[in-house]
Order: sequence, then C-alpha cells, then structure tokens
Amino acid sequence: MYQDILLPVDLGDESSWQKALPRAVELCRQGGGNLHLLTVVPDFGMSVVGQYFPEGYEKDVAAKVLAALKTFAAEKVPDEVNVQHIVGEGTVYDVILRIAGDIGADLIITAAGRPDLKEFLLGPNAARVARHADISVLIVR
Repeated sequence: MYQDILLPVDLGDESSWQKALPRAVELCRQGGGNLHLLTVVPDFGMSVVGQYFPEGYEKDVAAKVLAALKTFAAEKVPDEVNVQHIVGEGTVYDVILRIAGDIGADLIITAAGRPDLKEFLLGPNAARVARHADISVLIVR
C-alpha cells in the first residue's frame, strides 16, 4: 500500500477536499501510511508587486495558513492517521509536484476540479499534476 500520501487542499474551497480527504484517510488506514496535507499560498508573481507589502508579510501569511491547516486537520482527520502539515508558496501544480518529491510521496490524491466547471472537465491543476507527476495520482471526482 501507499506509505506517503500527499493531499493538496484549498482551505477556502470545500470541493478541493470534500471527496478526496475521505479517500486519503481510507488509504492511510488500510496501509498505515502518512497523510501529508498541503496548502499552497500564491506568490506575488512579479517582484514589483512584492514591494507594496510590508516586510515579513510572506512569513506572517504562511504562519497563519499553517495554523488554519492544523485546525482543519484536527477537525477533519481522525486521530489515528499520522498527519504532516505543509504550506507551500508558488504556482499550485509546481508546488504539489515539488513537495511530492521532497517528502518522497508515493501517491498524490487530488480533486478533479472546481464544481462550477463542467463535470467532464479536469481542473487545470489536477491535469498538470497528473500529466507531469512521476508517481501515481488519484483524481477524485
């Protein structure tokens, strides 16, 4: 079974985890694996944008997001599942792929996409992760 499962979640979008989280928990329980919850904070994109934010802003945001991710895990993930909380910064699909490699994940579980997209479409981040990952990707619809 899988030992290190990466589950990206958008804390502001329930559809990013509502169906995927139970599947990840189930697989962790079956194989005794670890669940790595990842949320991604977008970067500024251009350095000129960053100059308009106070110094230390990124670290402050990362700390707040990490606290929110820990609260989310405490509420949604059963106690018997070993959870690691990760906050990444950058482009969502790039961060997912990089973190998967960093932690040695053997499975990425992700939601198919936002529900406002047509059901037959795959969201752009899920599609890019599935296309470029060198490990198994489970896309939950």
